[in-house]
Amino acid sequence: MQERVAKDFSISLTSLQLEQFDQYYHRIIETNQYLNLTAITDEKEVYIKHFYDSLSIAAYTSFEQIKKLIDVGTGAGFPGIPLKIAFPQLEVLLIDSLQKRVRFLQGVIEELQLSAIDAVHSRAEELAQRDEYREQFDLAVARAVARLNILAEYCLPFVKVQGSFIAQKGAVIDEEIEEASYALHVLGKASLKKCHLTLPGSIGERNLLLMKKRDHSPRRYPRRAGLPHKEPIQAKR
Repeated sequence: MQERVAKDFSISLTSLQLEQFDQYYHRIIETNQYLNLTAITDEKEVYIKHFYDSLSIAAYTSFEQIKKLIDVGTGAGFPGIPLKIAFPQLEVLLIDSLQKRVRFLQGVIEELQLSAIDAVHSRAEELAQRDEYREQFDLAVARAVARLNILAEYCLPFVKVQGSFIAQKGAVIDEEIEEASYALHVLGKASLKKCHLTLPGSIGERNLLLMKKRDHSPRRYPRRAGLPHKEPIQAKR
């Protein structure tokens, strides 16, 4: 992975960072025996489909200009932990709605001796209404948590004006983009750019959706827990 991320994303990983990725991989595999973190357990596939995929964000944003990052619905820590390993200067907040996964993440943070990173058990709808988190982040990231019109309501309220939200999605995405256009406007007049990625060995296709927030998110968003999923933001007909 070292040579590939250097070539593709201009990321130079030190021996310590490579060791941290190795520790992270083994911690995932050990924990996966009793806690469902991922269906992908082959080492090569984990490195490509989870680690490399997470780091692909670096091809489309300058982390020299990013101070605070939030990973919404982080699950097993993707993409937040790989990005933190690769860019240790980042301040990172991982949030997940399952307490068991949060405990796993806290264990990883401790084992890898990562600083300026925390894992919090919460729902995005609740956390984004708290002043200490609302519009405090330069970048929000999320990986296949929900459809884009729902995901935007979870994530954009965390992002500063002129900050960014990057959603990592699969190969088929045009319909999602179209149905989310109104929500992106409502939640901060966000622009959107689609970037296509083929994983090494052609083992998968990805689309990264890069959104730039132009205005404040109205205070009513995100709505109470469950409502964004039940009644996604859409234009009135």
